[in-house]
Amino acid sequence: MSYWALGIFIFIIIYILANVILYFLQERFIFKAEKLPSDFKFDYENQIFDEYNIEVDPGVNINGIHFKVRKPKGVVLYLKGNSRSIKGWGKFAVDFTRHGFDVLMVDYRGYGKSTGKRTEKGIKKDLQYVYDRLKEQVDEQYITLYGRSLGSGFATKLASSNNPRLLILDAPYYSVKHITKRFLPIMPMSLILRFPVKTYRWIEYVKCPIKIIHGTSDKLIPFKTSVKLSKINPEWTRLYPVIDGGHNNLHTFPQYHRFLEEILHSELPKEIDPKNSSLNFRRKKV
Repeated sequence: MSYWALGIFIFIIIYILANVILYFLQERFIFKAEKLPSDFKFDYENQIFDEYNIEVDPGVNINGIHFKVRKPKGVVLYLKGNSRSIKGWGKFAVDFTRHGFDVLMVDYRGYGKSTGKRTEKGIKKDLQYVYDRLKEQVDEQYITLYGRSLGSGFATKLASSNNPRLLILDAPYYSVKHITKRFLPIMPMSLILRFPVKTYRWIEYVKCPIKIIHGTSDKLIPFKTSVKLSKINPEWTRLYPVIDGGHNNLHTFPQYHRFLEEILHSELPKEIDPKNSSLNFRRKKV
């Protein structure tokens, strides 16, 4: 065997092994879970909250926190990003409670106190179960879905299968495959990825206002991703660019909080009357 042929053979073996390793270890890269002991006590300053444990299936327990306000205007189901647990994410509930909204945060399987084997199908089932339980307490016209980064895909899936008042996407991705292809362009992600999470496919079927907030300097999920998503269902979608915002620091920009206030208190969009607007005006060709 020539050195050239031997080199190709070695490359193929390494490539196959790399794909096998990536297939089995991809959870470690996608989900940066923080586990909490079952007796852990949550503590949030100046926040009123209850802790819930929801048994979805035998061996599958979803742990969540319900932040409460007096006379709530509605409730925000907050689906967090891929890191840590709701222990750390709970501090962001204040961005909604200060506007008069309850907030329900849950940990995905394997995060915090939540248990169960993690699969995309399983996570979607868990969140639909939580949503159904929430609907028993609150009419859907008062439910807002908020998806942050990883949670944006799952929030979009929920919105496509239900009828919430509003869908807010914070730094959303087109699909997990599109993210991984940026960093591993030579890998066959369509074949080995077990968590594709196809936001682009689900957003087409959402029939409520879609508000997308994205930093223009996001290095992990580029701003152009949200531009692309906003074109799939333009009738319902509005894009809010946070100038110079990155992926993990939008909450440090006053512009983000102004956008959030505007979104939370916005009315449902009214149909534009062509007779009383310039909607159908067209320039004459010269």
